[in-house]
Amino acid sequence: MPEQDPIESAELRIAEVIGSLMEFWGFKAVMGRLWAILYLAPEPLSAAELCDRLQLSTGAVSMALSDLQKWGVVKKGWRPGERRDFYEPETSIWKMVSRVFRERELGKVREAIDAFQPALKQIAQARPRAAAEEKKRLKFIESRLNNLLTLSRVGETLIGLLISGEKVDPLPLKRLFEAKDEP
Repeated sequence: MPEQDPIESAELRIAEVIGSLMEFWGFKAVMGRLWAILYLAPEPLSAAELCDRLQLSTGAVSMALSDLQKWGVVKKGWRPGERRDFYEPETSIWKMVSRVFRERELGKVREAIDAFQPALKQIAQARPRAAAEEKKRLKFIESRLNNLLTLSRVGETLIGLLISGEKVDPLPLKRLFEAKDEP
């Protein structure tokens, strides 16, 4: 069995780490591995080269490249005289991270806000006709739900500031939730 090139071995270890990070962040590990190999390559690589380098099937590489292109972190290109496609990575880490924050995290926070607001209205509508014990329960739920709504709105603002590159001071957020008294 031939000994592996130390540089290739290091690249594969890096790809594994990036794959693990991407998986932790909710993406497929193979996407992180492919991006890492492309990022470390001085020139664009073909799908076949990626298959060989990572010992992956053509289908797995094809699906992952398609997903990476949808997220805008890999571009398809060509070389004069070549019939096959070549792939190159987005090299701006910030551009990639901010896109995920904008398209995924911000969307989830806004979904939460959109769910909490009507729930608060339902509770407010139920309170006038509720019995005394039920009113106490509704007030408690309303207080907790308002905390969640506040946190979601703060999260929306923080993500927006982060995406725009603004300075973020977490102290007001910490104080906001430390000072809250239970009803």
